[in-house]
Formats: sequence, structure tokens, C-alpha cells
Amino acid sequence: MTGLQISDLSMRFDLPNGSSIQALKDVNISLNEGELLSVLGPSGCGKTTLLNIVAGFLAPTDGQIELNGHRVEGPAAERGMVFQQGALFEWMSVRENVGFGPRMKGMKPDEKRKIVDHLLDVVGLQEFKEKAVYELSGGMQQRVALARCLANEPDVILMDEPLGALDALTREKMQGLVLKLWKETGKTIILITHSVEEALLLGERLIVMAPRPGRIHKEYRLPFADLGVGQDLREVKKHPQFAETREEILSMIWNMEEEIMGRTEGTDA
Repeated sequence: MTGLQISDLSMRFDLPNGSSIQALKDVNISLNEGELLSVLGPSGCGKTTLLNIVAGFLAPTDGQIELNGHRVEGPAAERGMVFQQGALFEWMSVRENVGFGPRMKGMKPDEKRKIVDHLLDVVGLQEFKEKAVYELSGGMQQRVALARCLANEPDVILMDEPLGALDALTREKMQGLVLKLWKETGKTIILITHSVEEALLLGERLIVMAPRPGRIHKEYRLPFADLGVGQDLREVKKHPQFAETREEILSMIWNMEEEIMGRTEGTDA
């Protein structure tokens, strides 16, 4: 069985004072191979917790995750992570960062060099391959992070706010690159973001999560990711359905935030 299956997933964090926080409750997601899922929701809805469980960094309280028919029980190369900050090795060059995974696998130098050169071409960093990562802009560092993730040949790419720290123009360029890599590699991608526009642009499927406990509130299937491949994303945003769906989701999340604030004020009172 191919694809990613998240079944009846729940996560509870027990606190030292004896209380607990139910971060996730009965989350079910079925992703086919090659699908791109974006996940939205107000702060505290468990988006990053969900991603960390899929990555194998956390063990859920209940439920399970299967990838291609095998249960996820910890971190593995089949699931690659791209963080908001690139988490790169600053003392290494761009080429060494991208080649780190293949080197750890014991890949032959010629084979590793071929893979690294190809990926640097794909992300447009070939001429910067001998630069140290601290010499690069934020956008370039995220390109290195994407290339390093792809070098490990994961089945699933997990992205936790990977473009959140970038300026608007660089972010738009990187959104186009993410779509390009998605189509060219056929990878399954889960993207966590706080940006409604980004979730609409990049999500072939989009899930809005509700908070406390974190659960799926609504799911959308959208045309914008396919429309945006190789296209000007500003033109995609002019699509009538884009503006309509954006306003619907913004209102949805705004109402959730208002409810959260009301609960907090009630507790303080």
C-alpha cells in the first residue's frame, strides 16, 4: 500500500503539575503518493506537533502513522524535513551541505558529486556551491535546505514554515520553486504555514485545523497548485475562486482566534 496514512492520531502532553494539554485528537489523513497538502490553523491547533509526529520526532499518545504500508516509529531517511530556518551546517560549503546525506550513506564520491551537481542546478545554486552558507541570503539558504532534503531521496517532504522568514519577493520565488520541485520529483509534500495565501497557492489539498484539541475542521481540494506550476503566481491569485476561498478561510480562522481569546479572558476572570 503506497502513500501516507494517519489514523486516529491523538497527542496529549502531561505537565509537571498533574494537568495535561490535548494537542491533537482523532486526526485522520490519507495522502496518496505525490500529493501536496498544506495545513493551516490558528496558533495552538497542533500543526507543528502533527508534523513532528509524522517526522518521527514525537510518539503519539494514540493512533498510528503508516508510510507505504510500514508503521512510522521514529525518524528515517524516507521522511525529509525542511525547517523555517535551514538548520544547515554553517562550517560547510553549499556543496558539502547538500552532499552530507549521500556521504553518510556511504555513496561513492562520483555518484554523490553527480547528484549534488544536479540538485544545485535544479535550485539555481551551481555557481555558489563553494560558498559557505553564512555568505548566502535567507532565500538561498532555504534553497540549500531543499536540495539537501532531496539529496536523501525521501518519499515524503515535511515543511515547517519553510518560507516564513523570507521577504515577500523572495518568498514568492521560493513558492514557485516548491511547485516546480513538487511536479518534477513527484514527492509527497506536507507544508505547514500561517499564510492563507501560501496555503492556497501550494496546497493541492488544504486542511484547516481547529484548536484545543487540534483536529481537522475542514478540507479543500484546490486547482491553484497545478495552475501555478511554471506560471506567474500573481496571475493565479487573480482567479475568482482564489479570492473567495481566501476570504472564507480567513473568516474561519479569525472566528477560531476570537473563540480562543474569549476562553482565555474567561479563565483570567
